[in-house]
Amino acid sequence: MTLTFHKVHGSGNTFYLHEEVTNTDYNWPLTAQKMCDPSKENGADGLLIISPSTKADARMRVYNADGSEASMCGNGLRCVARFVLRKSGKQSATIETMKAVLTVQKVDSIFNTIDTYAVEISPVSFELSSLPMNYQNNGQIINEIVPEFSPDIHFTAVSVPNPHLIGIVPIQYIEDTRFQEQLAASFNRENDFFPDGVNVSFVHPVDEKSIFVRTYERGVGFTNACGTAMTASALVSATINLVPYGETTVYNPGGFVKCAIEQNDSSTHLSLIGNATFFATYYGTLNDHYDFNYDSKILHEEEIKEYEELEQLAKQKVTDGWSSEEYM
Repeated sequence: MTLTFHKVHGSGNTFYLHEEVTNTDYNWPLTAQKMCDPSKENGADGLLIISPSTKADARMRVYNADGSEASMCGNGLRCVARFVLRKSGKQSATIETMKAVLTVQKVDSIFNTIDTYAVEISPVSFELSSLPMNYQNNGQIINEIVPEFSPDIHFTAVSVPNPHLIGIVPIQYIEDTRFQEQLAASFNRENDFFPDGVNVSFVHPVDEKSIFVRTYERGVGFTNACGTAMTASALVSATINLVPYGETTVYNPGGFVKCAIEQNDSSTHLSLIGNATFFATYYGTLNDHYDFNYDSKILHEEEIKEYEELEQLAKQKVTDGWSSEEYM
């Protein structure tokens, strides 16, 4: 049976996307391990599976490159949104994820004519039990130094709903990633703080309304971008008055997105706005060992070229921001 896999990305966070039109017994975790293997030329950060839903317009499942299943993926959700909305002809839809049914919609292009989607990020919690995280008898950690982690970095723990540890750091921790990698790797093997692991992001301001985020993803490692991490980082930055509430531009190694943060007395509403780029389509088969052998491949060169222009713009904006002594 010929299968179709689209190679897609949100902010350079790459995935294979497949629509499961009938119930199958494919081993998607193993498929993700094989297809997304970073040592291979055509590796990716994860595998997105779209299937029918009884409670929404479609269902999304997300498998990391190591085969583990993620509860949520903001960049992946934008790519799923594009597929579902184009197929249905709608401007908005609902997508069932592991922990919530989320609203997605097509919006004005973030740059030139790039396909752009806004997706809801929910639920949100600062309770350590929601990550989960174990730290003394604390119920929350918001903008605090945790001596066991670092003597000088202020951290915040938040779930959106997957777990994130956000550190506001001096620029040297952005330019040299060794400490972040060491810290994040220690939290994603057996440890005393995060029994299920955690995504670790380091944040540095670019200007008064924008930030730069680098993320080490649980089950993957460093990626060009992590949608929920960027949203969580924008929320944390607004919470501690690094940026104002409202719309924040979030730069990352793969480009940039917009994060909209609306807060009232009883709730916080988060929206992630960014590209959903389909840069290749593969047609082929999975063998008995779940190796994908493709017979044909189509490259979507116009989409590739346009996103490269966005990347260059993002890099220049960050360079310009950090040329100011205020944000170095």
